Amino acid sequence: MKKINEILKNSNYDDTQFSEEEIQILENKITYKDDVPYVICIIRNKEIKLTPEEAVRQLFLYKLINTYGYNKDRIQLEYGIHFGREVKRADIVISDINDILAPYIIVEIKKPKLSEGKEQLKSYCNATGAPIGVWTNGEQISYYNRKDPNYFEDITNIPKATEKLSDIINEQITYEQLKKIDKLQNEKKSLKNLIQEMEDEVLAGAGVDSFEEVFKLIFTKLYDELMVARDKTSYLKFRNSGCTEVELYKKISELFEEAKNKWRGVFDEDSKILLTPSHLSVCVASLQNVKLFNSNLDVVDDAFEYLMSKSSKGEKGQYFTPRYVIDMCVKMMNPKEKEYVIDTAAGSSGFTVHSIFHVWDAIRERKGLSKGDNFTAEERSNDEIKYVEDKVFAIDFDEKAVRVAKTLNLIAGDGKTNVINLNTLDYSRWDEITKQERWQDAYFEGFRRLKKIRPSGANDYKEFEFDVLMANPPFAGDIKENQIITKYELGKNSKGKWQNKIGRDILFIERNLNFLKSGGRMAIILPQGRFNNANDQYIREFISERCRILAVVGLHGNTFKPHTGTKTSVLFVQKWDDKLCPRVDNYNIFFATMQKPGKDSSGEKIYVKDENGENILDSHGHLIVDHDLYNHEGLTQDGIAEAFIEFAKKERLSFF
Repeated sequence: MKKINEILKNSNYDDTQFSEEEIQILENKITYKDDVPYVICIIRNKEIKLTPEEAVRQLFLYKLINTYGYNKDRIQLEYGIHFGREVKRADIVISDINDILAPYIIVEIKKPKLSEGKEQLKSYCNATGAPIGVWTNGEQISYYNRKDPNYFEDITNIPKATEKLSDIINEQITYEQLKKIDKLQNEKKSLKNLIQEMEDEVLAGAGVDSFEEVFKLIFTKLYDELMVARDKTSYLKFRNSGCTEVELYKKISELFEEAKNKWRGVFDEDSKILLTPSHLSVCVASLQNVKLFNSNLDVVDDAFEYLMSKSSKGEKGQYFTPRYVIDMCVKMMNPKEKEYVIDTAAGSSGFTVHSIFHVWDAIRERKGLSKGDNFTAEERSNDEIKYVEDKVFAIDFDEKAVRVAKTLNLIAGDGKTNVINLNTLDYSRWDEITKQERWQDAYFEGFRRLKKIRPSGANDYKEFEFDVLMANPPFAGDIKENQIITKYELGKNSKGKWQNKIGRDILFIERNLNFLKSGGRMAIILPQGRFNNANDQYIREFISERCRILAVVGLHGNTFKPHTGTKTSVLFVQKWDDKLCPRVDNYNIFFATMQKPGKDSSGEKIYVKDENGENILDSHGHLIVDHDLYNHEGLTQDGIAEAFIEFAKKERLSFF
């Protein structure tokens, strides 16, 4: 006898929205004719072929009757909806309790993709006036309240037979309840998907900057979650709980002002939410059941990567580094509590925030505390906050990226951050930039701390004394400004003559090494050509004169898709130092190449699945990307990072 998951295999449908009991009950009813599965329909009371779509429908019908309490006489299948002369059939319709002819809830299963299913669902609700719509493919599920023909607001669930729609809309939610109803886990969605939906329905026609308005909403929601998580008796405010659109706009605007006051320097003091009350209402409904705080940054990072890839980021050849690549680098560089860490091309600051996680874990282990939930809303100890405030720095020239990075670091550091908006390469102009009043309002404290990490007696910004530097510098586009090029030895060609133009990443190599103290270590992502092009031999010689080459890890060609297919590798080095890294002529180097891609050729992440083809979740309920860079919580095999750590201990490297 076939199991339901075998019937659904290789289709666009799944059974993960349903309980084992619901699946077992349906499986017990299956009969076969010539190896084809059939079942007696729970509503039509006749034998039907159990296709993947029908299996999902039968499971959902069981849930409607047994979990939500709807009587069978209120449920119709293949309900005819008229569009002029054409009649289309809705999969499931629940009628209004007071009018058997009036559709109350319409469920769409036919279209297994959300974008298509939602459009079909909207047309059915608009044609019938049904106030509630549900789309599911058995894996993902979405619930909508039809406000008018243009706007369908997300709701947390459909009402039970004994409830009203207002009971669902007006419910007050604590942070603990948010964990249970988190849309990203329960509905198997990503924040990126939700923002794409909002763009299609609201933002595209709102006449606003999508990045700015979504950023304001995420910023405000992060603040709301943090406040409520730390006060167990309070309720989340970032919700549409029965307010009018104008009342909701006022409530969210006030919350945004509170967030700006808590985390200064991310938005100008006069920044306001520019969405109209009706547009804001739909956006809040889409985001209100998402839990943004989680064990890593994947939730918000996917969203910002999507938003920023549409602006200036990709044009400069600077792309968000996947979190699994960052985690590998952090594990291999092993930053310590007393060490200064910097990312000189920070983007959304993944390297520094994951360094924070790494050191926090070590601090908690030293104190005999549980590791905690990493990037969560829980209170942090003074040592953890002090580490973020004193030791962790990030610089980027893209203001949008800096504001994202600053938000995440502000939360980690309880209001303190050293994320700075400067052009790392053009350090001779820093004095000019840092005198501007608006810049000082946002970045002065972090810059003041940065200046203290210069060598004794230094009066410019050429050299610093960081212990660890990790960066993914822009590797597209050349630097053509003579004023910048002539500040660098690598600005000369192999014959010692100044070049008219040079790749950004080449200058970043020298600049980053100048950020490190003797014995300091660096992980830097570079185009593969820098490692094997004959013309780049002088660059390799420059590095080896100054550093011990620790490792080279080749990344898969899909790593930075969909933005670029450029093949890259990570170079790990340690500057020569009499004590930490004594100079030797012959030494071993660790080489490895990533075998599992982590992403498909279109840039979508590939996730680890079990033997039944179901996604495996980690201890925080998150999907696990299928890569071989390190072991994820003991759920995957040891990878490149573990092999390097073994190598580092054998070689007696100073940081292991």
